[in-house]
Amino acid sequence: MKKLILSALTASIVAAAVPALAQVPLSQEKYINDRLIAARVADRVRRECGSIDARIVYAWSQARALKRYAQNQGYSDAQIDAFLDSKQDKARIYAAAEDYLTRNGAAKGDAESYCRIGRAEIASKSVAGSFLVAK
Repeated sequence: MKKLILSALTASIVAAAVPALAQVPLSQEKYINDRLIAARVADRVRRECGSIDARIVYAWSQARALKRYAQNQGYSDAQIDAFLDSKQDKARIYAAAEDYLTRNGAAKGDAESYCRIGRAEIASKSVAGSFLVAK
């Protein structure tokens, strides 16, 4: 019986350790990065397009959900904070969002180009669109 309990305990410890060993850096975690890029796209659209606004309460709740997701994946609060405070990661996320906007027709100084993207994101019910609402 002791041997069975010891085996079960060992197996559970190894199973718990495997995800931590396989953990990729947050900067490479696709789900998290994709949502942060989408949030930045939505932020740029709402800042540039006067006829589209942000769903602030929803965005805030999604930010908290994303943090819980990271914690559930085994990332510590210190790792999450370091990632969010990283100037390099912030620049990479902002650049990816700008690239997405440019590829989809956004042009600096052309508010309507951002509005078109925003309306398309809302209509397609994308992650970015979920953060936006037409006024």
